[in-house]
Amino acid sequence: MDRVKNKVAVVTGGAGGLGQAEAFLLASEGAKVVVTDLDEATIEKVTAEIRSRGGKAISAKHDVTSEAEWGRVIERTVEEFGRLDVLVNNAGVMIYKKIEDTSLAEWRRLMSVNLDGVFLGTKAAIAAMKKTGGGSIINIASVAGLIGNPDASAYHASKGGVRSFSKAAAIECSKAGYGYNIRVNSVYPGVIETQMAEDLKQDDDKYRTALSWHAMGHFGDPRDVAYGVLYLASEESKFLTGSELVIDGGWTAR
Repeated sequence: MDRVKNKVAVVTGGAGGLGQAEAFLLASEGAKVVVTDLDEATIEKVTAEIRSRGGKAISAKHDVTSEAEWGRVIERTVEEFGRLDVLVNNAGVMIYKKIEDTSLAEWRRLMSVNLDGVFLGTKAAIAAMKKTGGGSIINIASVAGLIGNPDASAYHASKGGVRSFSKAAAIECSKAGYGYNIRVNSVYPGVIETQMAEDLKQDDDKYRTALSWHAMGHFGDPRDVAYGVLYLASEESKFLTGSELVIDGGWTAR
């Protein structure tokens, strides 16, 4: 129960299925967790549940597209818990639309959350972590960052950006770069049983097609991804940086 004992972790998008699973698991393994999201009511419930189980957690309303709010969240984290050891850039949004039906405003909004948010979070985390000797930044990408499919081009582009950015950031933060002792890795889930999966289920053809992509024959559970995050947050992964952890039920093995 102590795989990340006394580490301080920030999890963005903590109101969603993945974020909740990540926050609960990190807390259960000894981390002090800051859960952030725009949905303040839900993250307050998440942190209350963590505390009821004996864990340590606080919540913070947070727009990941705002550099000022990133500064505020990291400042509060350090004030409350003394340091920052782990950042999980989990917040993300999805648009299911053909390229020709996607407006520039929709494209930019999705990029602001999925890619700008990861950049801003990484930037803020580096500033905090390098003061205390290092840490682990975990960027939640998607199988969509590795392969292509129709009707979600903006999402694919954003997650491909997360992939390349994570690798560059990993080098920059390593001994080969500026010697910050900060590891940066990325995670690539397949379809997970969250709201995004529920959206797919509204169209039976799309649902069956998406299901067929997974060699295991079913979608993933949020805890499948959370366990990957736990590994990357812990010292068990101390030799991993710039790596891609694919948790996709065999999708990309085809």
